[in-house]
Amino acid sequence: MFDDPVALARLQFALTAGTHYVFVALTLGLAPFLLFSQWRAVRLRDPARMTAVRFWGGLYVVNYAMGVLSGIVMELQLAVNWSGLTEVFGYAFAAPLAAETMAAFFVESTFLGLWIVGWDRMGRWTHLGCFAVVTLTAYASAYWVMAANGFLRNPVGFRMDDGRALLTDPLAVAFNPSGLLGFAHVSVTALFVGGLFVCAVSAYHLMRGRDPEGMFRRGLRCGLVLVMAAIAPVAVTGGTQFRFTEGPTPTTGLTYGEAEIAEIEGAYDSAYSWIWDVAGGAMTVVWELVILLMLVATVAWVARRLDRWRWFHRVLIAAPVLPYTSSVGGWVYREFGRQPWTVTHHLTTAEAVTPMSPAMAAVSFTLFTTAFALLGCTTLWLLVRYARYGPEGGPLARPTAEERDEEPVSVY
Repeated sequence: MFDDPVALARLQFALTAGTHYVFVALTLGLAPFLLFSQWRAVRLRDPARMTAVRFWGGLYVVNYAMGVLSGIVMELQLAVNWSGLTEVFGYAFAAPLAAETMAAFFVESTFLGLWIVGWDRMGRWTHLGCFAVVTLTAYASAYWVMAANGFLRNPVGFRMDDGRALLTDPLAVAFNPSGLLGFAHVSVTALFVGGLFVCAVSAYHLMRGRDPEGMFRRGLRCGLVLVMAAIAPVAVTGGTQFRFTEGPTPTTGLTYGEAEIAEIEGAYDSAYSWIWDVAGGAMTVVWELVILLMLVATVAWVARRLDRWRWFHRVLIAAPVLPYTSSVGGWVYREFGRQPWTVTHHLTTAEAVTPMSPAMAAVSFTLFTTAFALLGCTTLWLLVRYARYGPEGGPLARPTAEERDEEPVSVY
């Protein structure tokens, strides 16, 4: 495999996209939880709840910052390693990505910045409104990314002109059923990630008897509610996507099939087909384990042992591994399912990759995967560090009296 530029490019994209998606899933999962928590704090004028918002918000900001960095590298990778895709389908495929960057990402980053610096500098409802915009644009960003991905899987709304795809129906791309179902599935699976992340951090502090003003007791319950609410929608939105691995492509009328794949010489290696089965199995097993975990949590909640069962807290601390495994497995399942195509029935993966020597492919693989490994490890270290500190040591923690006294006095 390491002497095959196409295989290396595919593996590189799989590893980097999987790492980036880990950041995205946590961002999408934490945003609704944070928005609801701040709304409750503002409505009740509760300083204790607002302290909790600062704590969870600090973890959100750390994850978001790393997600931005990984997203920039992902955009660079598309230009460097997949020139065949951009040359043929750049005008069509790039349209949703441009909307994501200009209309969603910039707005989201701007209002998140206002939210970060706006503590004690703007009205409480205005400050809440800033994070409401952050939440909406975070999901809008995910929507446009999935619209672009849905186009690759179920290409619609374009015509070929002199070997290049020209967009003819932007609404068909925006409301592509493949993209819409993918967005719905990503949205609800992200609640698994965010909910179990909140549960894990809360369980860690409860197990050590640290629960200032009940913030981790509330966090544990809110996290469990998020996960429980997502269980059924995850199955429904995931199952309805199977028809896009079986039905005909609108622009060609062709269907997926082994005979069709076999005709494309060199574009597909059946030795890799086990990956698709493993990824699909991982999704199913993890979903069943989450159901089992929620049944135990329900029993503990009803029996009023949710805050006392230390063994269950230990299980919850390790539980975020489950949704991350499921999310990455689902992404692999979705992407591997359309091989050997990058754009189904129009552009093979071999045609989409930038022509390069095995040595150059190895250099690219090493540089990109190293960069993403560093980003992933750094993010994990920071999240664990600030999560263990608690509300007093987070990035958005309120300054202590001593720190406020050391601040210079403005002359204005």
